[in-house]
Amino acid sequence: MSDNFSRSGDITPMALNSIAASDDNRPAAAPEGGRHLPDEIAATINTRVQRGELLPGERLPSERELCELFGVSRSVVREALSQLKSDGVIETRRGSGAYVLERDQRQSFRMQDVAIDERDSLALVMELIVTVEVAATRLAATRRTPEDLKMIRRALIGMEYEIANDRLGDEQDFAFHQAIVEATHNPHFIALSSHLEQGARRVIRQARTNTRTRHTDLIEAVQEEHQAIFDAIKASDADAAARAAEDHLKNAAGRLDMYLKR
Repeated sequence: MSDNFSRSGDITPMALNSIAASDDNRPAAAPEGGRHLPDEIAATINTRVQRGELLPGERLPSERELCELFGVSRSVVREALSQLKSDGVIETRRGSGAYVLERDQRQSFRMQDVAIDERDSLALVMELIVTVEVAATRLAATRRTPEDLKMIRRALIGMEYEIANDRLGDEQDFAFHQAIVEATHNPHFIALSSHLEQGARRVIRQARTNTRTRHTDLIEAVQEEHQAIFDAIKASDADAAARAAEDHLKNAAGRLDMYLKR
């Protein structure tokens, strides 16, 4: 057992800071044009796992503790954990937390990072995202529970709030799509979708941020598309949900192409 953990397999309070103790591992408090914070946090934790400082079966700190440790919001921590989960480094257990996986349990499928100037590679990633998420949205419309619908609606309202305050609402956008995929109640859809999302998301965020001041009309259009998806899922209309998702994602691909031409 590593020195970072108690006999119960949890990180002890005194050892929390050791996760981000070294200057070369700890992310900055704000991106300021650098790497995206969730990426930095995920890389820090993954490095500790690879070094054997966080051992298989050991539980990571809670979301609240990680927020305090890295000085970031809960949405940032959740995205970092989602990335680690999609990379097969950790697993999450409902009501218990996140645990480091055994090496032989980790996923063998990997997608290389896509750079903002790799248009052809990004187009292929987006093509796969459209295929997977349209199918997931169709299933979500027929399988969603009242609690699932509440989580999807919460993310939709969160986006509206961010847009009203002149922010892009990227974290809420991620939460919206993730809540829809989770409403399939299919763990394979959830794992694959999360992994695909991470493959293109950094590029999409960078491109949108570069042009945000010039495309407020497009942000409003995106929100209308999200509303159409939510309405169809709420009505349990699988066909309408799939059409709305496909329209939204294909429009997103078109908008991304426009962003990249700027």
